[in-house]
Amino acid sequence: MSPSAAPVAAAHPAKPLLRLRSATSPLPARSPHLSMSSSPPRAPPLAAAGGGTTTSLLAVDPGHRDAVLLAARAAMGYCLGETRLDLDVPGLRLAAKGKVRDVYESGEHLVLVTTDRQSAFDRVLASIPFKGQVLNETSLWWFNRTRHITPNAVVSSPDKNVTIAKRCSVFPVEFVVRGYVTGSTDTSLWTVYNKGLRNYCGNALPNGMVKNQRLSTNILTPTTKAVDHDVPIISSGLMSKEDFDEARSKALSLFKYGQEVALENGLILVDTKYEFGKADDGTIMLIDEVHTPDSSRYWIASSYEERLKSGLEPENVDKEFLRLWFKNNCNPYEDTVLPDAPEDLVCELAWRYIFLFETITNSKFEIPETQEPIQERISRNVAEALHRLC
Repeated sequence: MSPSAAPVAAAHPAKPLLRLRSATSPLPARSPHLSMSSSPPRAPPLAAAGGGTTTSLLAVDPGHRDAVLLAARAAMGYCLGETRLDLDVPGLRLAAKGKVRDVYESGEHLVLVTTDRQSAFDRVLASIPFKGQVLNETSLWWFNRTRHITPNAVVSSPDKNVTIAKRCSVFPVEFVVRGYVTGSTDTSLWTVYNKGLRNYCGNALPNGMVKNQRLSTNILTPTTKAVDHDVPIISSGLMSKEDFDEARSKALSLFKYGQEVALENGLILVDTKYEFGKADDGTIMLIDEVHTPDSSRYWIASSYEERLKSGLEPENVDKEFLRLWFKNNCNPYEDTVLPDAPEDLVCELAWRYIFLFETITNSKFEIPETQEPIQERISRNVAEALHRLC
């Protein structure tokens, strides 16, 4: 891709894996919670650039958006905030409770449960309806389509919110890859650049860049998984040079491929993070999540150039607008108690997460039934899956 121009779609040998839906292909039947029989079929993704269109990709199907917002509002009381599978599933042990994922151990396998918890600024801000399912299913889609770049730890997915994975030695490093100078947190590239830093994690940055501008080349800014906050590092000392170089190469290749797929669907993959682990046989595997709206920043491609020239923030399809709300209404780093996120913003984030999943995968998101408690459903499905693995 040209270092000085907006991203353009590039050919890739794995392109047949995308299985893009044609403009005339019918959609699968919708969930009873999102029956759209009176609405027109969803429009295909807009062109990433050119064509003279000014219609936002987020607005091509307002009927679908309204239906998702309605379903999200109805599901506010059913969010998966906490899990205790170890009390329901024999032999399961809680190994770690992250900001979003709860990890359980069962012999040679890990059970990763993706909750609806929403984190930013290294703390939980809210619970977002359907978020855990969106993240889990988005990651599974990408895991399946990036096997030509790297193996991964996925064994199966017995539930909408669950992935069973192979145990491995996890590198305590997050491989953050960035394509643009942007962000609002203290460790974001724009924040440190705006303060005058011109060498970030070994990457030289030119003078004169503006917020949200594309970098001349994608850069890697690895960080340690520190307790207080993620500290940028140049050489962590936590990996051998050989392992680090291999993981670095995989991360950059994954990001390049992710950008190509995103752009083919009218989106810009701005930045993301990857995590890797090492199997007993020495294989370095991709773990955790891939290109989700939690681990990644996405913008609408068709409006990017115009908004950049006008000094406006890009149209984002991630949690950035929720981050900005908290920054404008409190000190999310220092305040002990944070204000509740407005319900409208919570539902809007649920829509954007679902929109991203459907846009990237060209498939319909299945709204879960709310009659059965999520905890009971997950426990039953995990118990059956682990029994089959014995």
